[in-house]
Amino acid sequence: MSNPTKCDVYKDSSGKRVCGGCGMTISDRFLLKALDRYWHEDCLKCSCCECRLGEVGSTLYTKADLILCKRDYLRLFGNRGFCSVCCKAIPAFEMVMRARDNVYHLECFSCQRCNQRFCVGDKFYLLNNRILCVDDYEEMMTYKHAEQNRYIM
Repeated sequence: MSNPTKCDVYKDSSGKRVCGGCGMTISDRFLLKALDRYWHEDCLKCSCCECRLGEVGSTLYTKADLILCKRDYLRLFGNRGFCSVCCKAIPAFEMVMRARDNVYHLECFSCQRCNQRFCVGDKFYLLNNRILCVDDYEEMMTYKHAEQNRYIM
């Protein structure tokens, strides 16, 4: 008798495949195979937005026991999975702010010069990967232009 493969573990006593999501026998015409398990098409969903992963592409992401679509993985963990200000890990399901490729804890998303917190709809600037409020950005740009003009005269 041969050793069972990982996927054979997910079969019932009659040899039918069992869904990794709902645990029910899969008798559908189509099924998905992911994470060494079989899935009903409706059961393999993103843990956050619940989109059907078989419909959004051939890639899924896992972290912290979550199954995620690419969009939610990047939203939650960014390219690095760490806050761009404090460099600490961002836990799953924590609300985050994003600016370009950077991801931030909500409490870290503030002007890095004056520490002003931003509200929804507030304008901010990202300069050299630093978050700045409008006032600080304009002050820095005014100073920069003054310095450039000083050497021209």
